[in-house]
Order: sequence, then structure tokens, then C-alpha cells
Amino acid sequence: MAALDESSSSKRWLPLEANPDVMNQFLWGLGLREDEAECFDVYGLDLELLDMVPKPVLAVLFLYPLTSQSEEERILQANEKKETSNRVYFMKQTVGNACGTIGLLHAVGNLTSELKLVEESFLDRFFKTTATMDPSERAAYLEKDTEMEVAHSVAATAGETEASDNVDTHFICFSCVDGELYELDGRKTGPISHGPSSPSSLLQDAAKVIQSMIEKNPSSLNFNVIAISKKTEGAF
Repeated sequence: MAALDESSSSKRWLPLEANPDVMNQFLWGLGLREDEAECFDVYGLDLELLDMVPKPVLAVLFLYPLTSQSEEERILQANEKKETSNRVYFMKQTVGNACGTIGLLHAVGNLTSELKLVEESFLDRFFKTTATMDPSERAAYLEKDTEMEVAHSVAATAGETEASDNVDTHFICFSCVDGELYELDGRKTGPISHGPSSPSSLLQDAAKVIQSMIEKNPSSLNFNVIAISKKTEGAF
């Protein structure tokens, strides 16, 4: 959430709290149907705790601290040539502290064929309008959208902790698209592939990547993992 690329605007939002209840109200208010999907805490990355997460998991959000090492890796990845599926919905982040919202948009944007959105809701209109845009155009569109800015502000102040724009943590999203696990981070130049995956193994595959990221910063406890799970009749 802290630093952005040099082309970024000076606009800053308050950060979203890593709180499933806040994210649920935010998504449902923007047009994700309540009977379609819900956010849940992931309490740990070992198999027993992953098994507790309601299935099927559609996307995984990860909040982690920004460090000099993570910034160095981001710059190195920017110089790598990447081949990604053109079906991956990806957008850049140009608004400070918008990474929670960007993460949720990445999650839903790669699930528009699986999730029912309320007709003419914000999310329905946003994804239809930005479908053919490139990542930078999507960022510019979001930056100018006052409806989303207001909704984000309401959600950011609904958490259990006092909202502050002085943060050094960052949200990213993991999604499975065309049988591949993608890390979607609006501060990077594009999606990062982490190899083969499937809807049934998405949570476990994302957990392995997340575990390796945590191991690079063992002194920090400032990590949160949230799963977005599809609601199925009688599932929970």
C-alpha cells in the first residue's frame, strides 16, 4: 500500500482492513450477490487449518508487509518477460492504499463467468465497461470513479481498528485462470504465474506461495490470508 510506481497519481485512500466482515459488506454493497460468495479468514497454512475453509475457494487475498527485499523482487520481476493468458483480468494500482479494493476487483474480475452480479450494479457496470481496457486504462477509470471512492471510504472506516493512511502493508490476490495460478498485484507490471493449478487445489497452491513469502520475512507477524468462497446450497 505504501509506495507506488512513479507514474502514479497523488490520490490516496484509507486502507481496507483485513477483515472478512468488512469485505463482505463492501462486495455485497457493490453488487456481488450475497448468495453467491463470501469472504473467510484463513487461520493458518497447514492442511488441517486449510481444510476448515469453506469450499470451493474462488480466490485468495494475502496481506503482507512491504520490505526492501519485497521491493527489490518487484523491480526484478518487472524486467522479466512474461507470457500470460489473455483471459486474466489485471489492472494497475495508481491510487495509494487502494490495494485491498484492487485485490477484490482482481478476484471478482476473474470470476465474472462464475459469479452472478446484480444487474446494473457498480461491479456489473465496472467489469462490462473495463473488459476491453488495458491494465493502465482500468486504473485510470477506477481513479476517476467517485462511486467506488465513496464505497471504499465507507468500508475503510467500518473496521475494528482506526483507519490511517500511513501503512506499510499490501494486499495481493491469487486466482486460478485457465489451469494456472496467478499472483495479481497492481503494483507489478503484470500477472505473475506460479505454475499449474485448478479450482479444487487453488487454496493449497496459493498457500505454498504465501508460505514462501512469509519465510522471507520471518520477523514479521503482519500477515493475513482471506479466502473468497462460493456459496453452495447447504454448504455453510
